[in-house]
Order: sequence, then structure tokens, then C-alpha cells
Amino acid sequence: MSAGLTHLDASGAANMVDVSQKDVTSRIAVAEGRVVMQAATLDLVLSGDARKGDVRATARIAGIMAAKRTHELIPLCHPLLLSRIAVEIEPDASLPGLTVRATAKVSGQTGVEMEALTAVSVACLTIYDMVKAVDRGMRIEAIRLIEKSGGKSGDWHAEDAR
Repeated sequence: MSAGLTHLDASGAANMVDVSQKDVTSRIAVAEGRVVMQAATLDLVLSGDARKGDVRATARIAGIMAAKRTHELIPLCHPLLLSRIAVEIEPDASLPGLTVRATAKVSGQTGVEMEALTAVSVACLTIYDMVKAVDRGMRIEAIRLIEKSGGKSGDWHAEDAR
């Protein structure tokens, strides 16, 4: 049952992985997601006139804060001393909506994929929260890992990443 799943022991019980014997290496993960909204909602966000304030700035800060607390939100994640977390939020008129991208970096014994994914998720949720009064039909979509580097498993890139 636990073949390939490092968080399960031989009996299938969940456990935090022991990383104490792993080498400390530089590890980076990039995740992405998007919030699809009405064109008028995107215009409102970009104009800076949302009633709750600067949507992109608030979502960026929320994503950074969430990445730092990932181990408190996701069971079995290790607490990490992040050396970098960056959240970028760019408009995409073709959606219409916003694309959120997070980059997390650490020198440590375990990866930062969950921190990057958590940053994107919470930033997207914050965008939704800040403009839901004008567009309850927004969709949070396509949250995924784009790439990771470092550690024993090496580098990985999503095949369709830009």
C-alpha cells in the first residue's frame, strides 16, 4: 500500500517523513493558478477601485504569509525556514482574470512544492474574497506545480509550462 508514498508506513498509517539523513540542498518550486472573472471585475481590480482596497497587493501579501505557515495548514509538512517566497499576480485579458505565480526557495532537507502551492491557493482565495461582492461567479482554476529543482529527485518541469 505504501509503495512510492513516503508519508505512509507499511501498515498504511500516516507519518511525517524523517528527513534528518537527507543532504541540505538548494530547493526551488514554482506554482501557478488563476482566477477567472468577468471582464468588468478585472477592470475593477486593475483600476484599484475595489471597495476592500488593492486586490493584487493584498493577495500577494496573503500568499507570502500562507507559504510561511504551510506546515500549520497541511498535515505532515515540515516547518521550513524559507529563504524566499515571491508571489506575482498578472492580468490576463484572454481569461479574463488574473494569473498567480509563486516561487518558493529554501536551503534544506525537503522540498518547497507545498509552500509554493499554498501561496498560490491563498492568493487566489484572497482575490476571490476581495471582489466577490461584484462577481460571485469567479472560478479558481489550474492550481499546479510548474517546476521544482533540488533534492535527490532533481529537476522537474511541467511539459506545457510557458
